[in-house]
Amino acid sequence: MRLIPSLLAAGLLVTAAACAEPAADRPTVAVITAYLANAATKEVVEDFQAAGEKRGWKVTVTDTAGDFNALNSKMVNAANEKVSAIVLGMGDPQQMGLGLRAAGDASVPVVAIDAAAADGIAANVTSDNDDLGRQSAEALVEAVGGQGRIAMLTHDPHPGVRARAAAAKAVFEKAGIQVVASKHVAVPGPVEAARKVTDDLLTAYTGGNALNGIWAGWDEPALGATQSIEQAGRPDVAVVGVDGQDFALAEIDKGGPFRATVKQDWPGVADKAAAVVDDLLNGKAAAEKQYTLPGTLVTQKK
Repeated sequence: MRLIPSLLAAGLLVTAAACAEPAADRPTVAVITAYLANAATKEVVEDFQAAGEKRGWKVTVTDTAGDFNALNSKMVNAANEKVSAIVLGMGDPQQMGLGLRAAGDASVPVVAIDAAAADGIAANVTSDNDDLGRQSAEALVEAVGGQGRIAMLTHDPHPGVRARAAAAKAVFEKAGIQVVASKHVAVPGPVEAARKVTDDLLTAYTGGNALNGIWAGWDEPALGATQSIEQAGRPDVAVVGVDGQDFALAEIDKGGPFRATVKQDWPGVADKAAAVVDDLLNGKAAAEKQYTLPGTLVTQKK
């Protein structure tokens, strides 16, 4: 029996449409962040994207380059588009109220990565930031010989960095280390910003009041501080960071001012966040409001 060409073509179209249906029905997960320029954020977002795509999701990524008004707007847009879920890539939920309300009104679940537990967020998946702060601070205390003056480079809009800084400061106070300055580092551009801040600190604290160390809340300002210290010819000033990015590990291996970092388990964080989203998409609530993963201290070889 011969098929009429038009009927054959129609049959092929029906078959193609049937094959396309599952792709059309696959969940859409919108990742929205203000910090994609940050190396750690980029890493964990890429890890999450890979984990989501393995599950058959369509994962979109939007960056607002530090603009939280734009971030709220993007969240509202995602909620209005009825995406399957929204994932926040770092940031303070207090700055996302408009977006979280829109997601709640649209019944779109929100999961955060390295942010904070808050109303409107089903779960936050992050590192144990208190422990990251303690480990990094203890490494700096050892690097400066248990005494002296240090400065802290922070970024208060990030809840994780804020928690690390508080835990680190408690370690310094207990050890009798004097914190002479705490400086905000802008994002985007934290390497350059930290380099300029450190230039000013090295000029302000000299002689008997000279700095002995710098604690940075993440690796990029630690790199900027290291560059400033090297330019100033002050290798005696020790630097520690947090994240464990490749560039930080390379600096530590060089044996210069960058003495230590605490490596975060970004693949583990991304996998856990994807598992939580998967549960939510299947009607299962998150077992916890906040999941924390440990970090690993990396220091110079002795």
